[in-house]
Formats: sequence, structure tokens, C-alpha cells
Amino acid sequence: MDCAQFDAGTAPGTLYELAVMGAPSDTEIAGLTEHISRIIGAFRLRLNNEVALRILPSEFRPKGRTPAAVVFFGREGVPVTGLESVLASGVPVLPIASTDGRISDEIPIQLRKLNCLTSAHHGLQRIATAVLECVGLLPRQRRVFVSYRRDDARQAALQLFNAFSARLFDVFLDTHGIAPAEDFQAVLWHRLCDSDVLVMLDTPGYFESRWTVAEFGRALAKGISVLRVGWPKVSRPARVGTASQVELEANEVENSTGELATPAVERICAQLEFERAQGQAVRRLNFFSKLQQSIECIGGRVVGVGLNHCIYLALPDGTEVIAYPSIGVPTALTLNEALDYVDGRTVALVYDHIGLHQKWLKHLIWLERNIPACRWVKITEAAWVFGGWGTL
Repeated sequence: MDCAQFDAGTAPGTLYELAVMGAPSDTEIAGLTEHISRIIGAFRLRLNNEVALRILPSEFRPKGRTPAAVVFFGREGVPVTGLESVLASGVPVLPIASTDGRISDEIPIQLRKLNCLTSAHHGLQRIATAVLECVGLLPRQRRVFVSYRRDDARQAALQLFNAFSARLFDVFLDTHGIAPAEDFQAVLWHRLCDSDVLVMLDTPGYFESRWTVAEFGRALAKGISVLRVGWPKVSRPARVGTASQVELEANEVENSTGELATPAVERICAQLEFERAQGQAVRRLNFFSKLQQSIECIGGRVVGVGLNHCIYLALPDGTEVIAYPSIGVPTALTLNEALDYVDGRTVALVYDHIGLHQKWLKHLIWLERNIPACRWVKITEAAWVFGGWGTL
């Protein structure tokens, strides 16, 4: 394999810079490149255009404030050329060992304090999503909502809760995620709004429960990706036509306990990883389209999209505003990030309030009143707010 074909340097429109260093095999380079390309393609980004990928550079010096990250494949005696300068520059480095038992042998001493992934356990797809999380293209949060009927799939739900948690997902399961004395349904809808993927365990009685029907329907309403896990002999309903799926074989569900076979769990986890990345892209594009329609209907226009998904707006009177989109539940950290990325320019944090807990909405009002450097705009009211921007 000719590695040079992927080392195109930094294109003029580059938003993110990635590098592969250490001692990757040709198979690892090809696989990682394929996964990164597929994920960023869902965001309508191109490899070595908006996302630069350098393979085995002698040195890696990202330009300006472009978010950057390095994947470092270790092996025994791996060369560390250029590594010290990368660490000194503050660029995140993701160390990769072959297996858990080989970390101290394969990872250079400079990187052993960093959390490490392994090719054998995590796979190239997880490595690809991890490095894209490092540059902010994918969020650090990895949240999944498990939707199921307790009478049909309690054991399988618990099993997947453990499997997803082991892969660093923040998993919402109704029996684990709601504190005593909380408003059960309000918390449930709030957590659904902040999830990347709804995993529906499509057992024979799934659509016979009004709660699972509501969870499924509201996930679609919020644009949240749905991963259907189909039980044996359960036909795929027409209403889940847009969902990705994992079909279970008869021998993959234990009749006496309801547990899933290990290969089935592995398939579900692998599909979840991909679905999360795809889902983030779809939600961001949908959010962008809604905002664009709102701005155009008042005579303004979208100028472009910059770092960390900031959307540059030109209002009808020539006022320039940077819209910082919040996918999921906005927090004070979201506000902090928005203000950091816009360098003191006029910024609006745009979010979808539907489904959020009332206590949280009051918290957002408090933030807006006490930190006037940023205005909070509900996506459903964007045209109204931006239409009267100068009077606010």
C-alpha cells in the first residue's frame, strides 16, 4: 500500500488535522482511513480537504487553532520521531497497543500516562471515532437510551447496559437512571433528548406498550438515530423502516434466561458505534437546515460553517452573528465552549428546548440572565429572535 497517497498535507479549507504515527501496519492504515472517511462523509466533509490526514509524518505541526489529534500505533521498539514536539504542542495523542497485556511493551514511556485503546479489544472503528472525538467532530459524550419492555427483555437490557458501559457509553436504562422521588417521565424524556442513539429491543410485545411506543416516536421526533435489535420471528414493522438494525438468530437468545449470545452482543455494539457517528451527522445537518430556513425567511443568509460546527450568519441589516448549535441538552460547559470559539464576537447559542426538564429550562434562563455575552435562542423561535435581533 502506498501511504503517501493519504499524506496530502493541509488543504486551504482544512477544519481538522489528524496524523497517524508510530508503527501501524498497512492493514491498520487502510482500515482506519476507511472508517474515518466514512464517518466524516456523513458530515459532508472530505478526507484531505476539510479533514487532513497525514500518515507517518516526520513531524506534525498543525497550523493555527485548527483542532488536531494523533493516533499513535505502538509496538516493541517503536520509533518516537516527532513525538516530543507533538506532546509539547498540546496536541492530543491517542496511544494504540495490540492487546491489553502488551501496553507496557508497545507504548513509549512518554505516552503510558495516557488512556490507551487496543486494536484487539476496541477495533479500528472505535479508534476512528475516538480520534474524531479528540478534535471535537464527534462529541465526547457517548449516550445511548435503551428502550424495551421489562416483561420481554429485562435480562437482555441489563446485559446490553453492561456491554455498552464497558465501551464507555453513558447508558440510560429506566431501572438505573432515575433517582428516588424524581418525576419519572420528565427525567426519562430529558435523558432521551440528550441521547445519541435509541436502541430498541424489538420483542413481540414492544409496540403493545404505550411507553415504548412513545419512546420510539419521540426519538424520531427529535431526530435521534434508532438502532433496532430484532428478536427472532419478529417481523420488522413498517414504522421502523428508517432505522438501522441487528437481527437476532433463534440460537442467540437463551430461552430460559433471556440472555443474548456473546457474538450477538458484539454485533450490536459494533453497529451502535457506527450508528452514533451517523446519527450525530444527521442531527447536525437537520439542525443546520432548520436554522438556514429560519434565517432565509427573514432575508438573511448563512455564510458558512467553521470550527466546532459554528454557523456564521449575516442578518438582513448586515449584522454578523455566530450561531453555536447545541445538539442534545445544552449546559454551562456548552456555553463556555461557545464563548471560547468565537473570540469575543456576537454569539447565539441555538438549542432545541422540546422535551427538556422544566428545572433545566429554568437553569438555562438563569445562565442567560447572568452571562450576557451570549444569547440563547430556541431553534423553533430562531426566525422570530433573529428577525428582531437589533431590538433585543
